[in-house]
Amino acid sequence: MNDIRIKNKKASFEYYLIERLVAGIQLTGTEIKSIREGKANLTDSYCVFREGELFVVNMHIAEYTMGTAYNHEPKRDRKLLLTQRELKRLSGKVNEKGMTVIPTLLYLNEKGLAKLEIALAKGKKLYDKRETIKTRDTIRDIRRTL
Repeated sequence: MNDIRIKNKKASFEYYLIERLVAGIQLTGTEIKSIREGKANLTDSYCVFREGELFVVNMHIAEYTMGTAYNHEPKRDRKLLLTQRELKRLSGKVNEKGMTVIPTLLYLNEKGLAKLEIALAKGKKLYDKRETIKTRDTIRDIRRTL
């Protein structure tokens, strides 16, 4: 039933994932219905702090097909639900050089609630990305020969 797991595949390629957290996400009715159908995309999404709260920006949740005039906007900013302690700790680390918060996984928990796994990340340089590609290719070649 709860086999919805939408991953941000670019995240581990573009960033070093330092620390992961699970956050609730504030959604409307048509948004959760679209997620249950698996119609969401985390690519190119990121998190920003506004007035002490964390929002996920640029996360695409397709409009619900059975929705009426009350359907949601697909790329609206959505508030993440974290404790004040978690928010303060994350905002302190984001203020460090080169740190950001990105969503890595959107899933439904056992209660049917949408949860967003976010990661504190540091951007990779071009040569780091090349190294990632090289190690991925060598692992693929080794598996082929076995």
